Amino acid sequence: MDLLQAIAEKNIDRVKSILVDNPNLVSKEALFSAAETGNLELVRYLVEYSRISLNEFDDHHRNVLHYAAKCGSVDVFRYLVEKCGMDPFEGDQSLKTSWDIVHETGAKEIEEYLEEHYGHKYEDYYRNPVRTGFFPDPSICRVGDDYYMVNSSFIFFPCIPISHSRDLIHWEIIGHAITNPDWAYLDELEGGRGYWAPDISFYEGKFYITATYRLNDVPPVYRRQMVVSSDKPQGPYSKPVFIDEDGIDPSIFNDDDGKRYMLLNRGARIFELDKTGTKKISEAQLLFYGDHKRAPEGPHLYKKDGYYYLLEAEGGTGPGHRVTVSRSKELFGNYEPCPYNPIMRQEDPDAALQRCGHGDLVETQDGRWYMVYLCGRSIGKGYSILGRETALDPVTWTADGWPIVNNLKGPSAMQVKPYADSMGEGQSGISECGLPFDYMTPRPFKKGDVLYDEETGTFLVKGSRAPLSSVDGRNIVLRRQTAFSFVYEVTLVIPEMSESQSAGITGYYDENTYLEFGITSRVGKLYLYSNEHIGDEDSYEIAQEAIPFGTKSVRLKMTADYLERKLSYYIDGSDSERLFTTLDNVYYLCDEGIKRGKRFTGALVGMYAFAGEDDLIVKFTKEWYSF
Repeated sequence: MDLLQAIAEKNIDRVKSILVDNPNLVSKEALFSAAETGNLELVRYLVEYSRISLNEFDDHHRNVLHYAAKCGSVDVFRYLVEKCGMDPFEGDQSLKTSWDIVHETGAKEIEEYLEEHYGHKYEDYYRNPVRTGFFPDPSICRVGDDYYMVNSSFIFFPCIPISHSRDLIHWEIIGHAITNPDWAYLDELEGGRGYWAPDISFYEGKFYITATYRLNDVPPVYRRQMVVSSDKPQGPYSKPVFIDEDGIDPSIFNDDDGKRYMLLNRGARIFELDKTGTKKISEAQLLFYGDHKRAPEGPHLYKKDGYYYLLEAEGGTGPGHRVTVSRSKELFGNYEPCPYNPIMRQEDPDAALQRCGHGDLVETQDGRWYMVYLCGRSIGKGYSILGRETALDPVTWTADGWPIVNNLKGPSAMQVKPYADSMGEGQSGISECGLPFDYMTPRPFKKGDVLYDEETGTFLVKGSRAPLSSVDGRNIVLRRQTAFSFVYEVTLVIPEMSESQSAGITGYYDENTYLEFGITSRVGKLYLYSNEHIGDEDSYEIAQEAIPFGTKSVRLKMTADYLERKLSYYIDGSDSERLFTTLDNVYYLCDEGIKRGKRFTGALVGMYAFAGEDDLIVKFTKEWYSF
C-alpha cells in the first residue's frame, strides 16, 4: 500500500509506518489528499510530524486550504486557519479563494465559521482588480462623497478616461480630459506614446488633471507635462497647457500655505507652480530619489499629522514593481524611508496578481485610507494580455506613523468592501467626441469619420486611407478587453467595395500587432478573410468561395478563451454559425508579445474599415461584448 492509497483510506497507522520508514516519501499531493479527506488526525500528523511544507501549491496555484475547502470539515479548515495561519483570502491562478470554494460547494459549517471568525459575510467582500482591462497608472481624489479616478490612455482618443465611484469598487467612465481632436496632438505618435500616468486633484473648486505627454524618440524633446482643468469632474476641460520639464508621472501637490507644486521623476523632483497650476515658477529639485533605487517614478505627496509623506513607484513596471514611502517634517527637508518598505509588492512570482505598484492614496470621509495601484494578470508564458489593471487595498497607519497596505501581505484577491454597493447616478453615455464612454480610437478621428447613433446602437465608420499597420490608420473603433474569455460580435451591413478594401472586427494592441476578421474585395467579389499582423509580417487566410451575391449582412463573431480566438460568422441573419478559422495563440496582443517600441497598454476589440484610395462607409450594427 503506497502513501496516497493509505491517505485515501484514512489509514493513519499505515501512513505513520510509511513515513517513519521513508520520511522523504511525503509530498504536496499527500498533504492535499489528506486535506480533501477531511480527516483532522491525518492532516495534523502530516503538518506536525512530516517534512512537508505548507508553502506548497498545485499547478493552479492552489494551496492546502483550497483542498480543505472541498472536504466540508470545519475542524480541518479551522485548524489550518487558526493553527497553521493559512489565509482563506489567498487566490489561485484565477483569483479563486478557498472561501469561494466553500461558498460554491455549500459547506455551511465552514461558511458559518468564516463569517463568525472574520466578522463579515461572503457578500461583504470585493475582488481585485476593481478596474479590469487596460486601466493602468491610477490616480484618485475624493470630493465629498464622490471618488474620481484617472488612468493612462497613451495614443488612444478621447484622452485620459475619468471614472466616478461612490464605493471605491464600482467605477464608470464619466468623461475624458481631452475630447477635442485638435487638442490631442497624437497624430504622429507611435503606439505606447502619448499621455502617460495622469494625476487628478481638486483645488479651490476646480479639478486638475496632469499627465506626461510622451513624444517619439526624436531629439531634443522627448517628454513634456500637460495640465488641464475644469469646474466639473466630467469636463469639458480646458485646452491643454504644456510645461517644459523633462520627466514622467507628474502629480500636483497643494500645500497648506496655498502654494502649488508639481512632482515628477526621476525619483521625486519638485518645482513650484503658479496659482493656475499651469506655469513653472521655480527650478526643479530632488526631494528624494527613492528607497529601492531602481526606476523611481510615480511620485505623490500627502500631508498628515505634521509630516510630508512621499509615495513612489519603484523597480520598473514589470515583476519587480513596488510602492515605497518616505517622510519629512519639512517639504524640502531630508526624507526618511519607511522601515516597512516596500508597503506594496507581490512577493510570490507565481501568484495571479503581478507587477503591483504605481499607487495613490485616498482618505475616506470617515477617516479610513485606501490605495489604488496598478497590477497585471499573466497567462501562458507571462503574457499580461489584459494590460495593466487597477486594484484597491486598505491602508492602515502604524503606531509610529507609517502607512502600510493590506498589512504588508501584498495584493489581495478578496477584501472587505469599503462601503455598501453603490453604482452612483451615472452620466450620459456619450463622450463629447461622439463615442460611447467605453470606446476609443487610435489617435483622433476627423469630424464625420466615425458616427454613433445612440438610439439604434449603430456605428458608421468611414474607411481609412491607411491600413491598421500605419500610425496614419484611423477609424478603428475599439473597447477594452476586460476578461480572458469573452464573446465579441457585430453585424456588418455589406457596402459596395472597391478592390482590396476591407472591413470587419479586430483584436488590437497597436499598429505593430493586431488581428483582422472581416470581408475584403478581390477581383470584383467579396470574400471573408482573417489576418494576423505581427511586427512586419502578415498571415492572411482568405475564403476559397466568395460571399453569395445579394448577401446584405455578415455577422462576425470572435470567441476568446485566453490566448485562443475562434472566428466565426453568420450570413444574412441566419442562426447557422460557421467557423472560419481558429487562431491558437494571440500572444502578440500584450506588452510582452514582441519587443518593438513602447508597449504599456492592453488588448482591445473593435471594428475597422480600410478604404485605400477610394471612399468607403461601413455600417456596423448589433455590436455585442460579453464575458
